[in-house]
Amino acid sequence: MTRIIDHPILGKVEDREIISFQFDGRTYKAYENETIAAALLANGIRNLRVHEETGTPRGIYCNIGHCMECRVTVNDQANVRACLTVVEKNMVVESGKQHPNIVKRMVEQQ
Repeated sequence: MTRIIDHPILGKVEDREIISFQFDGRTYKAYENETIAAALLANGIRNLRVHEETGTPRGIYCNIGHCMECRVTVNDQANVRACLTVVEKNMVVESGKQHPNIVKRMVEQQ
């Protein structure tokens, strides 16, 4: 995957430090001041979580913090928006997992 290498506001990518972070147990590289979403896209990652009820894959949709589709777990904090959160050195990011639907199970048991 590619990145913008020379941006009029952000500057040149080569001037930024390369840092490591983990996503679902694997180590990836990112540039300092890059969002989690941008770093994952640059590393070929498209699926960030699954829908809570259906289990269908979800990824980056709006990339401006409105839709909540890019929610991941960061350093054990759930529901962090990857498009708004900057990658930090040695950050541990986990994809959003499908959780059991407790209300649905309660209704089925009645």
